[in-house]
Amino acid sequence: MTIAAPPFHLTELIRRCAGDRHLEADEAETAFGMILDGAATQAQTAALLAILARNGESAAELAGAVRAVRARAGTVQSARRPLLDVCGTGGDHSGSFNISTATALVVAGAGVAVAKHGNRAMTSRSGSADVLEAAGVDLQRSAATAEASLASAGVAFLYAQAFHPALQAVAPVRREIGIRTLFNLIGPLCNPAELTHQ
Repeated sequence: MTIAAPPFHLTELIRRCAGDRHLEADEAETAFGMILDGAATQAQTAALLAILARNGESAAELAGAVRAVRARAGTVQSARRPLLDVCGTGGDHSGSFNISTATALVVAGAGVAVAKHGNRAMTSRSGSADVLEAAGVDLQRSAATAEASLASAGVAFLYAQAFHPALQAVAPVRREIGIRTLFNLIGPLCNPAELTHQ
């Protein structure tokens, strides 16, 4: 399959970022929308992610990327309140173990509903999805299954790749470049449930 060349302005945005300029929120939303929709090449995706990481992602860049991801996401409804997530950002290269998943279970056991959003490890030893898969949890759960789990057990795992299928196009690039990217930072902000706390 051949991907059509993306509009010139994505290349222009990459050039401007390479010159130490930050993107406005609408520019970031457009750029990440193109990436998530498969309209950018892997080289363009890697370049933009690396340049933004080098520059330090701005609040506007994070907000624009979150809007792009959330516009393409599934949703999970729950009447449980409070409803929180303990999702971490990952990508710290510290070799630490995944503690947010255990935290989610402890918090839910204490009676607070948890919509645990997470993914596989990109740069660390294990992510929430890796831990839960090793424990036999089906990661490809539907929104209806997650909603039922929240209602009955007060906890559900919302696998990022199941609720954000557009992110699958970015995963190989993230793995290959092996650095913390904007996607690590926005993961907690893209939970498909309507949270009251994070």
